Amino acid sequence: MSNKAIFLDRDGTIIKHVELMHSVDDLRLLPGSASAINTFNRLGYLVIIVTNQPVVARGIVEPKEIDKIHEVLIERLHGRGAHIDRVYFCPHHPEATVSEYRLRCLCRKPEPGMILEGLKSLNINPDQSFMIGDALIDVVSGKKAGLKTILVKSGPGHARLDEKFNDIKSDFTVNTLLQAAKIVMANTI
Repeated sequence: MSNKAIFLDRDGTIIKHVELMHSVDDLRLLPGSASAINTFNRLGYLVIIVTNQPVVARGIVEPKEIDKIHEVLIERLHGRGAHIDRVYFCPHHPEATVSEYRLRCLCRKPEPGMILEGLKSLNINPDQSFMIGDALIDVVSGKKAGLKTILVKSGPGHARLDEKFNDIKSDFTVNTLLQAAKIVMANTI
């Protein structure tokens, strides 16, 4: 029997978007995000964060510092009754200043690599799963992996247009992660 999952973007979806965030001091949960994740937990979904982290590629932080931010994020959510099952982040960027991270990879959204890794390693059924994020690249990544998609307008990503993806539309569009939880609840069998 396979699992079902909610794949979540981080910045602008769960936490306040801060340009090039690299410090725990800037970590702020968006209103309702813990309640939404708690709803996903209660509905039996695994909850997996998938996030691009170009701050690593730019040499602003090391991967271990991103891990620390995620540890604090998970602790804060746990303190509010919400559980995160896994976190994946992509440190790559095709124009990285740090040469070891300068590449076109399959994990950087809009590519689906992080989602595909989660599907495989956690035995997740994509037909029963969702990708939720504030940017079109989240929607594209989710669609490439065969997930239902929800675009949230809680971060600046939804306003960024990209001509390459003009024909891509999310399955649902809402203002907040809490509203996305209602969509998931209504579409859970």
